[in-house]
Amino acid sequence: MDITLKSPSEIEKMRVVGAATARVLEMIEPYIVPGVTTDELDKIMNDYIEQKENAISADLGYQGYPKATCISINEVVCHGIPGPHKLHKGDIVNIDVTVLKDKYHGDSSRMFIVGETSPRNQQLCKCAQEAMYEAIKTVRPGSNLTEIGAAIQKVADKAGFSIVRDYCGHGIGKGFHEEPSVLHYKNNFNCILEEGMCFTIEPMINAGTYKCKVNKKDGWTVTTADKQPSAQYEHTLLVIPNGVEVLTLRKDEDFPRIIVH
Repeated sequence: MDITLKSPSEIEKMRVVGAATARVLEMIEPYIVPGVTTDELDKIMNDYIEQKENAISADLGYQGYPKATCISINEVVCHGIPGPHKLHKGDIVNIDVTVLKDKYHGDSSRMFIVGETSPRNQQLCKCAQEAMYEAIKTVRPGSNLTEIGAAIQKVADKAGFSIVRDYCGHGIGKGFHEEPSVLHYKNNFNCILEEGMCFTIEPMINAGTYKCKVNKKDGWTVTTADKQPSAQYEHTLLVIPNGVEVLTLRKDEDFPRIIVH
């Protein structure tokens, strides 16, 4: 496995792009209202990335992807393509943003609730965020990548939800997707974490079955096989000498940027 450990200068660039990525998700929140189209949201975010952050979207054109962000609503698990679809009250929406600045990537996503939604949807969103947080708490030099999946599994099982297996977290830096792959369910994929590693944790939690399907027409949009809702949160992380740093932490989060073990 070819894992790249980041140098001090690379870490600074990862911090800068991580902060920029967080600001995109902070900025877009007031625009998440009934009646807005996902295309409108995508344009607002792309303009912000280019004009305010002096960066570009890593999604736009990636393997032919047509938009600057991924916006996934209700039963859409991931890779929802922005378009003319309007948001409705009660929708749960994942916005996934990857910013490319000074040749380095920052990757993060979060859930938004349009107005008020059902208690079950609220619980699903809360579960996805809690699962990510519990997984982040395991990260430190000398810990095993398997601890991440085990922590997420524990949270999802307790809530009675399932974990998507078809998609995973990933190493990140100069490359959008680097080694290692980060599995979000209980597994035996052994990898000892080292200082300087950067990767994402991004559990996708489904209300029903963990099984998914890809839209054959657009080749991107992933939905739950049973059309029940899905929720996801994602952060880009750095393994520091005595713990972990959350590079994409937002101001709205009640979670430490640095955890020391």
